[in-house]
Amino acid sequence: MLGILNTPEVEALLGKQTIGRLGCRYGDSMYVVPISYAYDGEYIYCHTDEGLKIDMMRKNPQVCFEVDHLFNMANWQSVIAWGKFEELTDTVQRNKALHQLHQRILPMIASETVHLSPDWPFPPAELSKIPGVTFRIRLSEKTGRFEKSHIGAFYTF
Repeated sequence: MLGILNTPEVEALLGKQTIGRLGCRYGDSMYVVPISYAYDGEYIYCHTDEGLKIDMMRKNPQVCFEVDHLFNMANWQSVIAWGKFEELTDTVQRNKALHQLHQRILPMIASETVHLSPDWPFPPAELSKIPGVTFRIRLSEKTGRFEKSHIGAFYTF
């Protein structure tokens, strides 16, 4: 059965995942990249190094964000959201975002890019000492889909 996720299901999926795909565009170029994130019910928070995605979002802050949960090819959920990139340079807002990122529940084995500082998984005494670009995406529209099949029926979302 194919279906549409309702608002609470969309919010739940955004809240429980830690890796999403960020889509940005500038001119004729489009770029989609996986990124770790935290979600607080209003914003997607991210931290990264300078690079192509940051350059593109600074030029065109309209972005797309996708997250999914795949149990198997017949049982999955997916959310696509649209929003606006906001680079966080204000210390209070940046620290709030970094705090959200540190509060995520992550797998024991995680990519180096998820580690916000050498002290990971522990936050440093001063969050402002974490280098890199911290940003959030203010989501303006969200939609979700799912497929649920008897194949793998022992699994529930």
